Amino acid sequence: MTRVRVHRISSVTDPITGLPAKQIELVEVRERGRMDTMSGTDEGRVIQSIINQFQSMGVMPQIRELGFSKVTMVLTETEYDMFGIRLDVNEIYELEIKNGALALKKITEGT
Repeated sequence: MTRVRVHRISSVTDPITGLPAKQIELVEVRERGRMDTMSGTDEGRVIQSIINQFQSMGVMPQIRELGFSKVTMVLTETEYDMFGIRLDVNEIYELEIKNGALALKKITEGT
């Protein structure tokens, strides 16, 4: 199973039918590993300390997870209704790919 986050939901028009549709982009979520390559040296610890200070001041963003494009779907309004899940941006799901089927299971925070 893979964790995915709803990155974007856009309203689009189906190019064949001209009907309204939704484009849903899911990105894979991977926990970001610590940058310990430089922390073994005095210089590395100083640099890491400076970066942490900039992040705490809001000068640099704190990146906790990396996202890699995983699935992009374009569903008509009818297909979206049949999908049976109401997706919202930034929600996280477990994506299971098995026997030719994709399944999404919502993850509650803290899991």
